[in-house]
Amino acid sequence: MSPVLRLDTVTRVHGSGETEVQALRGISFSAHAGELVAVMGPSGSGKSTLLTIAGGLDSPTAGTVTVEGTDLGSLGQAGRARMRRTSIGYVFQGFNLVPALTAAENVALPRELDGESARRARAAALAALEEVGIADLADRFPDDMSGGQQQRVAIARAVVGSRRLILADEPTGALDSETGEEVLRLLRARCDAGAAGVLVTHEARHAAWADRVVFLRDGVVVDESGSAPVERLLDEEPAL
Repeated sequence: MSPVLRLDTVTRVHGSGETEVQALRGISFSAHAGELVAVMGPSGSGKSTLLTIAGGLDSPTAGTVTVEGTDLGSLGQAGRARMRRTSIGYVFQGFNLVPALTAAENVALPRELDGESARRARAAALAALEEVGIADLADRFPDDMSGGQQQRVAIARAVVGSRRLILADEPTGALDSETGEEVLRLLRARCDAGAAGVLVTHEARHAAWADRVVFLRDGVVVDESGSAPVERLLDEEPAL
């Protein structure tokens, strides 16, 4: 089965000359339907760069990125934006909700931007909010919600419709440990339902929710769990 997400020898270089920084160095990476992959590594290892490239928010200097068989490099900016509205869901650490919109309006926004009627977009948003357990907060504004509730809205926005790829960048960083576990449980459930997920995290207990763990250092994959138990790799320092 073809992966939902595939990065093939992806390199990302920022700047040039003396200021040149190689954020990623020929990385190959994939995530399949039903699979949650955790990406770990020290600060500056390339974790967030990998995620922004996978989501079409940035473009590689070299290599290809494919989502559900579509080469993101073959699309213009508008085409990549459409992919993010229809196929790719992104969960940020800082929620990134629109304060002036209700929970339901925030979740419905990608559907409406894609041309769906307001009624159908709201119906899809309410279904997504029900999925994450806060349908009763549909008409509440972000400032009137707790951090955990806001992150649930952000997850609902990421999964609304038929999105098959969910990218989460430290989604529990602004939450207490109990609420963070709830958020991870939601991401795990979405992958169990058939989506592919990529979770950037620096905490081993969060990575333990994943099927595989990929370790980055200096823009290179230095280890990954493969078929080995995740718990073993989390207990051992990867070979560097």
